[in-house]
Amino acid sequence: MQSISDHDSAYRPTNFFSGSPLNRLSWLRPSHKFLNAVITSPNTRWLLFKAGQPLLTSPQSTAEAKSTKKLAYLPTRIVLPILGPSPYFGQSQKPGELLSQSDITQSTEAARHLGIPVVFLGLHETGTGSALPETEFKEDVESIVNKLEGTPYFAVDVGDLEESQIDGVLKTVEKEENVKLEWGEPRSAMGLMDGFEAAVYAEARSMVDWNFRSKFCAGCGAPQYSMWGGWKLSCTRLLPWGDNSSEGRKPCPSGKGLNNYTHPRTDAVVIMIAIDHTGEKILLGRNRKFPLKFYSALAGFIEPGEAFEDAVKREMWEEAGVRVWDVTYHSAQPWPYPANLMVGYYARADSTKPIRTDLDNELMDAKWYTRGEILSVLDHQTGTKLDFKRFAQKEKADEREQSASLQKQQERWRQQLQQNPGEGA
Repeated sequence: MQSISDHDSAYRPTNFFSGSPLNRLSWLRPSHKFLNAVITSPNTRWLLFKAGQPLLTSPQSTAEAKSTKKLAYLPTRIVLPILGPSPYFGQSQKPGELLSQSDITQSTEAARHLGIPVVFLGLHETGTGSALPETEFKEDVESIVNKLEGTPYFAVDVGDLEESQIDGVLKTVEKEENVKLEWGEPRSAMGLMDGFEAAVYAEARSMVDWNFRSKFCAGCGAPQYSMWGGWKLSCTRLLPWGDNSSEGRKPCPSGKGLNNYTHPRTDAVVIMIAIDHTGEKILLGRNRKFPLKFYSALAGFIEPGEAFEDAVKREMWEEAGVRVWDVTYHSAQPWPYPANLMVGYYARADSTKPIRTDLDNELMDAKWYTRGEILSVLDHQTGTKLDFKRFAQKEKADEREQSASLQKQQERWRQQLQQNPGEGA
């Protein structure tokens, strides 16, 4: 039997959501001068989200709308009304004022504590463009930014804004460009993207989700604010004018050392296919939340103190009762729902051994499928398309049904206790 590891290790595909086309210019994130200059560039484009839902655009004509729906990229002049007053980075205590030199510390680098968090995604350079080192941005930043060749990209989630503010932006775009705008279902939006858009979208959605959710300091519970163009968060108690007056209050622990909760989080997940000894069968499972005929590769989060290979073996056993060996890396894929890294593996298993899904009860079913069965699905005219909008609606309907059932059960218990009060003692 040929080992999976004999597979050409030099072959590594660029998976959907990976292969980012952007130069992220990470060394320039602490520079409020750079960020304030690049955000107002006429070439800058924005991806907007609303509680994780991407903004989509399509022609006003209903006949064309569905087939030509795509991600909306907005210029800065359209987005300015929702950003608040400038400066947008390096903000002082008062709106409209830049930090004084004496207030610039590690806790205020490119600080944005006024207004919703904004994420600088990077620069899509032209073939002749080249990123400049940090030293080039010490003086005359605006003229240097104007010489940058390419398109800077930003992202923002407007979920915390008033509807009137959001509607004002959308109506302006619809009127100027004669398009229809709508907030799309995040997973369904995948089908509208090419490789370039998918990679930009993956970075954007993961980053705005982290900023949107992480509103309070994990060290002390105080509100947080954005730094480094959305790539770092800091506790408001660390601001030069922060409130630390409470008697007996300890300093926020985030002010010292390197803390993982102040930087973006990526959660590693193993996703794996077990192959039988013939190389003609693979094991797939159906999660309890999936539609009736939807089977997929098994997957699970890495646990502390585990190598990727350990997690593959553990998850295969816990979910399907299958022992695997010869665990071999295939490739990885960012997964922006909300911010995972799917690390793909192959493994060998014995297809003659029984399958059991009663260990952790995560799967409704698991089966071995032949190569021919898999190819017949992939070759089908509808492929493996899944309507995530309908899937989400069904999920919500199931949740409502479960909630109603629980309420009825609780009501029955209350009635029984009223009729027989001694039983509750």
